[in-house]
Amino acid sequence: MSTIDITLPAAQLEGTSATLSKWLVNIGQQVKAGEPLIELETDKVSMEICAPETGSLRDIIACEGEEIVVDTVLGHLETDNSVVVEHANTVNQAIDKAINSSENLSHQTDNDNSAHDLIGPAARRLLKSHHLDLSLITGTGRRGRVTRNDVLAYITNMPTLEPSIVANTPMSAESVTPRELKGTRVPHTKMRKTIANHMVDSLLKTSPHVTSIFEMDMSNIIEHRKWHKKEYAELEVNLTFTAYFLAAVVKAVQAVPQVNARFHDDALELFSDINIGVGTALGDAGLVVPVVQQVQSLNLFAIAKALTAQTNKARNGKLTPSDMKNGTFTISNHGVSGSLIATPIIINQPEVAILGVGKLEKRVVVEEINGVDTMVIKPKCYVSLSIDHRALDAHQTNLFLAKFVDVIETWGE
Repeated sequence: MSTIDITLPAAQLEGTSATLSKWLVNIGQQVKAGEPLIELETDKVSMEICAPETGSLRDIIACEGEEIVVDTVLGHLETDNSVVVEHANTVNQAIDKAINSSENLSHQTDNDNSAHDLIGPAARRLLKSHHLDLSLITGTGRRGRVTRNDVLAYITNMPTLEPSIVANTPMSAESVTPRELKGTRVPHTKMRKTIANHMVDSLLKTSPHVTSIFEMDMSNIIEHRKWHKKEYAELEVNLTFTAYFLAAVVKAVQAVPQVNARFHDDALELFSDINIGVGTALGDAGLVVPVVQQVQSLNLFAIAKALTAQTNKARNGKLTPSDMKNGTFTISNHGVSGSLIATPIIINQPEVAILGVGKLEKRVVVEEINGVDTMVIKPKCYVSLSIDHRALDAHQTNLFLAKFVDVIETWGE
C-alpha cells in the first residue's frame, strides 16, 4: 500500500489565488487516474485537480471554501484497493461496503446515483445560464453524475409551454395590493467578486476613462471571409470576424504603440509583444479574457487557429490561469449579443485601452457615384476605443481607430 499527496502544482495556478470550491469524491471512494477529485475556483476560472493515479481517497485535509496555497497537501490518495472508512459519513460507508465486496465497481447496480450532484464547472455554468433544476436531469456519468452533455441533451429536449396555455391564462384587471418583497440571495462566486472589484478599481480608482467612436464598413472582410471560411473549416479552424479584428489591431498598434502599454507613475511602458485578450461571456457565471499571445508574429490563419482554441477552452470550462496571462490589449466584441454601442467599456487593468466592436447591421449611407450623391446599403458597425486618459489623449485615440478602420475597410485591396 502506498499513499500519494494530493497537491496543486505551481504551474497550474500561475500565481493567482484559488479557493477549494468542492470535493468531487468522498473518503474511501475509488477513482481512476485522470478523474477529477477537486473543483477549484480562482479569480478568473474554475478548474479541477485530477487523480494522479488510480486509487481511493484516504483523507481530506483542505476544506471547502478554504484558500489554497501552491504545493499544500489537500488530501491523500491510496494507490491500492484498500479503503479508509474513518471520518466517512453514511453515504461513504455504503460506498465502502460496495468496494470491499467481492464485486468490483463495474458490478454496481444501475440505481447507484451517489454522484448525481457532483457536477463539474462546465455543467454548472450551463445550469445557471439556463436556470435549470439539477434534480430534473438524469446523469449518465459514473454513479449517476450529471455531465455537460447530459445538460445539453436536457436543454435540447426541454419541454416548452403550449401557446394555447399562455393565451388562455386568465389575467386580472384588478389592482394588486403591494406586499413585502421576498427574494433569494445567491452568493457571489469568487469570479463575480473579483470582476466587481476590478471594474470599480479600474473605472473609479485607477483610470480616467474617455471613449471615442468611429463607424466601420465591413464589406471587404465579409467578402474575404465568404471565400475562405470553408477552407479554414476543413482544417478545423473557425474564421470569425474577431480574427480580422486581432489582425487589424496589430497594424493599428504599430501605428500608435502607446496603446499597447502600461502606465507607471514615472513612465509609460511600451510592449514589443502584442498579446490580445478577447472578452468571452460565460452567461451568468461572469466574463473571462483568454489571451492570444504574440499576435504580431501571426498571419490570419494562425490568429484564427489560436482564437478557435482559446474560445473552445473558455466555453468548455478548460481555461487555465496561463491562458489569460500577459495581456497587453483587449477586445470586447459586445455586438455579438446585439449591442450597437457600449461606453465606456471598462479597461482591463493594467492595460491602457480596450476596443469595443458593436453589432453588424445593414445601413443606408450616401456615397458619391459618378458625381451624384446616391443612397447605398452597406454592412456597418460602430467601433470604439476606451482609453486611460493618463496615458493617451484624443490624438492617439483617433489615430488608432482611423488606422484600425482603414485596415478593415481596405482588406484585400
